Amino acid sequence: MVAAPEISAYLRIRSAHSPQWLDGGARLAFLADITGIPQIWLMPATGGWPDQLTFEAERVSRVVASADGARLAFGRDVGGNERDRLYLAGPERAIAPADAIHSLGAFSPDGSSLAFTHTERNGTDFDLVVLDLATGTRTEVELEGWNVVCDFTAHGILCARAHSNVSHDLFLIAAAAGEPRLLTPHEGPEQYLPALLAPDGTVLCACDRGSEHQRLARIDARGGLTFLTDDDADIEAIAVHGDRLAYVRNVDGTSCLTLDARPVDALPSGVIGGLAFSPDGTRLALHVSPADAPTDVWVVGDHVARVTRSTLGGVPADLLRRPAVRSLTASDGVRIPYLLYGPSDAPTVCHVHGGPESQARPALNAVIQYLAARGISVAVPNVRGSTGYGKTFGSLDDVEKRPDSVRDLAELAIELGAQRGVPVGVMGGSYGGYMTLAAITEYPALWRAAVDIVGIANFVTFMERTGAYRRKLREAEYGSLEHHRDLLERLSPIHRVDAIVAPLMVIHGANDPRVPVQEAEQIVAALTERGREVVYLRFEDEGHGLVRLANRIAAYPQVASFLERYLLA
Repeated sequence: MVAAPEISAYLRIRSAHSPQWLDGGARLAFLADITGIPQIWLMPATGGWPDQLTFEAERVSRVVASADGARLAFGRDVGGNERDRLYLAGPERAIAPADAIHSLGAFSPDGSSLAFTHTERNGTDFDLVVLDLATGTRTEVELEGWNVVCDFTAHGILCARAHSNVSHDLFLIAAAAGEPRLLTPHEGPEQYLPALLAPDGTVLCACDRGSEHQRLARIDARGGLTFLTDDDADIEAIAVHGDRLAYVRNVDGTSCLTLDARPVDALPSGVIGGLAFSPDGTRLALHVSPADAPTDVWVVGDHVARVTRSTLGGVPADLLRRPAVRSLTASDGVRIPYLLYGPSDAPTVCHVHGGPESQARPALNAVIQYLAARGISVAVPNVRGSTGYGKTFGSLDDVEKRPDSVRDLAELAIELGAQRGVPVGVMGGSYGGYMTLAAITEYPALWRAAVDIVGIANFVTFMERTGAYRRKLREAEYGSLEHHRDLLERLSPIHRVDAIVAPLMVIHGANDPRVPVQEAEQIVAALTERGREVVYLRFEDEGHGLVRLANRIAAYPQVASFLERYLLA
């Protein structure tokens, strides 16, 4: 067997994603981290050598093209602070101020205007603006809450408002920026994203009204809703052009593409996103993220072709593995799915996803692949509260039920051999960082080592300091300071630091707007004061996670050495 290279090689595995059509379909623009941070690249739609379009030292977060591919807009933040400023490409020109959050939306059908939302008015509410790109004239519509532009067609501007991560509303606003018209009156949480305007003016969206899953649905002009798919899988991406329709279903974590009512089986198995029809509707661009290969752009037309060729960074392809799909039956009978990279009897680390409204899926993760190649198996669980398995399962960790998801993690550690003396560690980012801290405080004897990346240590201080526009969204999941303060205190790992016996590594970005860096510094200070083993890596030019290659190469070799020391000793 080929020996595993250093982890730095795995971290240099590149990716290309989020394709957009240019020049009437002759070229593709996409995001790629060839330089070590996501930038916009261009190449012929048939493949070829890519040309770099943006060159700043900061990441490009999103890119969108006009319908004819003549214009390209993108967002860029500074140091991971997620306060995107918007630009037009070629030549680069700022079209929004730098002192607010801007959410890139969509061009008008003729490409003359751009619709987007922003927090310029009060720092919290996302208002709609339609910007005339020739004159710079802005037409504003004041809105409440967190709003995004979903589509912009001759029928108007389709906007979505999030009441929580699992409850939305859709509004239609005239192109002249008239009063928003509510399309989705409902009681209780209902999901309506993703959403697009069909050519006939109806809305195509993913909706879970009266269903377990987000089914493909059509909303007519009178608000009537018709489901187009069965209640057996979530719809996670939609694209429409004329009478052509493409959508992606999430089947136990793996993406399945349907185009013109027929499945497309020629793509690699993995996670599919970024659907975009060419201007003439004859081709569909997308990206595919397999578990054992880089994320790349593909085009589905007369045949299926891989357009980009992301490098493996020197990692032999045969060292990359697909996970086994397993499940655990929890003590209360709930089935907990998980992915396992490596043998079931080896030292193992549980790698917990963020969210919590998210799902661990079979897409390539460089750190997981390296650990598995080094002899540390990686179990990636979808504890209760994860998405992809129906909204009943997704609600099983809400508010006071949160400890049940931590128990799932503990029972998985036991199944993996923790009580038989097999070393088991735990790591995770964001909400997965909270789960890591909760696991080592609630079930301290099970874990040999832990890595917390941008995790929550104290729900009260987290809710007080997180971005104002996010607070309401998180209250639906975690509970509010007004009504649930005592519960939030009880669930906060910072109040059970004395129980921690596992060595802990903590990683955080100083500019994190979601989980402020004070969360890391609380837990580090508390452990240091008690003389416990804790390693702290703080990055001044990062936000919610590590994006820059230089920082990833600085951090993850230390993570790997830390886990190897305690799990393979």
